Amino acid sequence: MKREFLKTGDGSITIHLPDWNEQYHSKHGAVNEAVHVFIKSGLDYYIKKQNAKTISILEIGFGTGLNCMLTLQHSEKLDLSIKYTGVEGFPVSMEEIKQLNYPALINFSEELFHKLHLLEWDNFFTLSEKFSVEKQHKQFEDIDDNSAFDIIYFDAFGARVQPELWNESIFQRMYNALKNSGVLVTYAANGLAKRSMKSAGFTVEKIAGPPGKREMLRATK
Repeated sequence: MKREFLKTGDGSITIHLPDWNEQYHSKHGAVNEAVHVFIKSGLDYYIKKQNAKTISILEIGFGTGLNCMLTLQHSEKLDLSIKYTGVEGFPVSMEEIKQLNYPALINFSEELFHKLHLLEWDNFFTLSEKFSVEKQHKQFEDIDDNSAFDIIYFDAFGARVQPELWNESIFQRMYNALKNSGVLVTYAANGLAKRSMKSAGFTVEKIAGPPGKREMLRATK
């Protein structure tokens, strides 16, 4: 599938798939979207609600590594340890990663950003005193964890182009993977996602969305 690079509203670059008219991140701002949806509405929200010393995060769609990089950077400000698992079926190439300008925009080490993508798949690595990461190379449909995660970053391609990633079966796997009181956050606010989450057992709320999007979903087990 053809892939292009698109400059988004906050100056950050994302990968655009013209055949689908879809991109990896919001055209209104890749970094701004990730910070609002996953860091503020997911990680920070969970920390305020729970008195945890360690947090396990599952990312659905490791993709460009932006969400992982932001979480790693944010972990340096937190008095807790983060264990991060990113699942990806179709890894982004290093040639494409080198076209992305996220490190410069958020004052993050470009060397460390590239290292995230060069890490061997399906093994855990410690990147700092407070942060370890594992990239799992598999399809989302193959996730079978049970009560393993506190937070899920659900960042799959949209339901318009891949509705099979937003059905009840997928969200049942997400529900099973979360611990009790665990939280799932996603940029989406469509009816299919909301219905599928509720059918899987989640309590679902619509909250303010990132720039360019009025609402997003947060679901709790």
